Amino acid sequence: MSKFFKTVSWIYFLAFIELLLSPSGATAYSVVRFGAKGDGRTDSTSAFIQAWMQACSSVRPAILSVPRGTFLIRSVTFTGPCRNRIQFAIHGKLVAPDNYYAIGNSGYWIQFHKVSRLSITGGTIDAKGAGFWSCRSRGQSCPQGARSISLQWCNNVLVRGLTSYNSQIMHISINRSNNVKILNVKISAPSGSPNTDGIHVEYSMGVTITDSTIKTGDDCISLGQGSMNVWVEQIGCGPGHGISIGSLGNSFNEGGVQNVTVTNSVFTKTQNGVRLKSWAKPSGGYARNIVFRNLIMRNVGNPIIIDQKYCPNNICPHQNSGVRISQVTFLNIKGTSSTQAAMTFRCSSSNPCFGIKLQDIKLTYIDRLRRPTLAYCENARGSNSGIVFPRSCL
Repeated sequence: MSKFFKTVSWIYFLAFIELLLSPSGATAYSVVRFGAKGDGRTDSTSAFIQAWMQACSSVRPAILSVPRGTFLIRSVTFTGPCRNRIQFAIHGKLVAPDNYYAIGNSGYWIQFHKVSRLSITGGTIDAKGAGFWSCRSRGQSCPQGARSISLQWCNNVLVRGLTSYNSQIMHISINRSNNVKILNVKISAPSGSPNTDGIHVEYSMGVTITDSTIKTGDDCISLGQGSMNVWVEQIGCGPGHGISIGSLGNSFNEGGVQNVTVTNSVFTKTQNGVRLKSWAKPSGGYARNIVFRNLIMRNVGNPIIIDQKYCPNNICPHQNSGVRISQVTFLNIKGTSSTQAAMTFRCSSSNPCFGIKLQDIKLTYIDRLRRPTLAYCENARGSNSGIVFPRSCL
């Protein structure tokens, strides 16, 4: 028997085993039954869509199963609502086409739209973003770029055990979705890859991100406008730009950010640690009831920073930020800073930060001259307790 037929037979055998082992009461739909080929070359987009349509219309709980192998798919939207709960189970690997235009023009690669009771489990996805990054670095006319996994208007979602490589832009985007849990994911892109945020959240409530490792070229996690009731724990972040709230205030009418906790996490050689950032122009936005606690910084630039004059491209509005920042707690944050300014609170003159709380902070400067770390305050009001080093400027 040829190697090809052996491979095909093995794939179908695995699909059969998955059917037998599927959770009680669930019906499995393997993409290979609909013509998908795990050879890494054949476009299997249509097969994935057909499998999804069958699984989504199932009265019983359903599993869309991707067996071992490498499956090439173009931009695809998996649309709900589905009739019952549905699992997107990846046992193999999903890859994007080599031509970055194939997914770059759509803004997304794998999108779930209006799907509730969804779980995305296991496996690996690789968007092959290097060509897109190269296009941008050369200043050419490039597509807008694609988010690897996009959740739009989805509720009650679990993403578990997923590995994501080399997204064109954001790896996982959560927008207008509620009750989303991301657990035990691994995200990786080179430190120089532009705008490759690990996980980005906007206009979503009840998001939990835990037990994950994120190495990327932008924010490990970014919480944009309208993010509420977010819990982030046990994250290994770095390289990257840290964990950020914002940027906020780029438009006047935007939702606020509130009730966010980032805890029990480690930052390694990131450009920033924990950061709130807003544009210096009028806005009705806000960020309040934020807690950063039990964090370790390892050779991190700007371990603690509020920057209300955020301007990454040097095209700055030179106004006052209208974003109101209040009730932000930094508790038990320790480690080493690669910048002498270990704490920076650069707040708006028209809307000063207030309710900033510092407790049990110890950040030392990695410096041959053994200079101490410093704190910088501008229009910031708050309080200190316990040992705070560098000496607080609040």
